[in-house]
Amino acid sequence: MTNNITSTELIRTSKSWDGAQLPDFPTGRPELKVTRMLFPVGAVTGWHHHPVINYGIVEQGELTIVCRDGTERTFRQGEPLVEVVDKIHRGENRGTRPVILNMFYFSEPGKDVTIQHPELE
Repeated sequence: MTNNITSTELIRTSKSWDGAQLPDFPTGRPELKVTRMLFPVGAVTGWHHHPVINYGIVEQGELTIVCRDGTERTFRQGEPLVEVVDKIHRGENRGTRPVILNMFYFSEPGKDVTIQHPELE
């Protein structure tokens, strides 16, 4: 029996979407976290940053990531997203359908993977 399984590499990089080099991995045993996020049409996250390496894939819709310095990029359905590390940003659904985003985080056990910045709202 032939399974007709195919494999397509979507991205292989050591840089985030804005071109910055990703930091070195910490030493010791990693903790992995996978999160599925749903952004209704018009949704905007609060300003936040990630102190850990993370990446994901847009399963549905279009998500725009905006950094405090004005740098932004829109990721569409099926596109991989290598998130910025230690850079304050937010996500915006400017599209016409909900966004489903699956994110994968690599950290030290128990470390927060997202730090909110409500003082910037």
